[in-house]
Amino acid sequence: MFGKIHKFITEVRAELAKAQWPWDPNERGFRRYKELTDSTMVVLIAMLILGGYIAFFDSILITVVSFLTQP
Repeated sequence: MFGKIHKFITEVRAELAKAQWPWDPNERGFRRYKELTDSTMVVLIAMLILGGYIAFFDSILITVVSFLTQP
């Protein structure tokens, strides 16, 4: 049983060594994660813009439907 666990961990390490990480391994501190934080900010801003867009058109559709369904 421990042989299978050891083999699994070894294979995971080998695959992670092949991965390309979004930071420079020579950098230290917070500068090391600059690309990661920049990408996160882009995603957050895009989510806010998309959420605002959906909320705006949702409010318009609610107003139109309520106007059309009033007796």
